[in-house]
Amino acid sequence: MNQHATGPTADAAATYLAAFQERLTTDGCTVTSPHWNDSRVVIGCRADRKARWFGTKAELFVFATAVPTIDAATLGAFTVWAMEYAKSLRGGIPGARNAALVLPALVSGHVRPEAARWAAQDARILDATLISRPVTVETTPSGTHTTMYRGRTRWGGMFTNHVLEKAALYFP
Repeated sequence: MNQHATGPTADAAATYLAAFQERLTTDGCTVTSPHWNDSRVVIGCRADRKARWFGTKAELFVFATAVPTIDAATLGAFTVWAMEYAKSLRGGIPGARNAALVLPALVSGHVRPEAARWAAQDARILDATLISRPVTVETTPSGTHTTMYRGRTRWGGMFTNHVLEKAALYFP
C-alpha cells in the first residue's frame, strides 16, 4: 500500500498532525518523530503521578501518523508496533508502581467502518504491562471524527479518566 497520498485529504491529515504535535508540546510531552512503514510518526510521551493512584507513575505514549485509508489490518499492525515501541521506551520496572498507557492513532480522510468498530471495541493489553486504546481520526472538509474505546478496563482502570482527558485534549 502506498503510504504517501496526495491531495486534499492528505493535506487535511498533515494539517491535523501538525496541530496534534503542537497540542502534545503545549501539554508538556516529549515529542519525537520516528518512522513506521515509511511514514513519519509523531510520538508524545509524558509521565504523571497522582495521590489517587497510590503513588503509581502512569506513563502515557501517544502515537499518530497519516495513512491513505484506515482499515482494521493497518490499525492492528500500527497498534502492535506502537505498543512494542512504547515498551522499549518506558522507564522503571514494569508493574512495580508503573503503568504504561498507549494511544496509537491513524489519521486519514477515509476510515473503513470495520476499523472504527475495532478501535471502539475494547482496549488492548500487551504482556499485562501495557494497555492501549487504538484511535481512528477521520479528517474531512467539515471537521474531524475520532473513534476510540472510552469504557473502563479491568487492568489500568484507575487511569481511565486520565487517559480519556488526555485523549480529548490531543484528539479533539
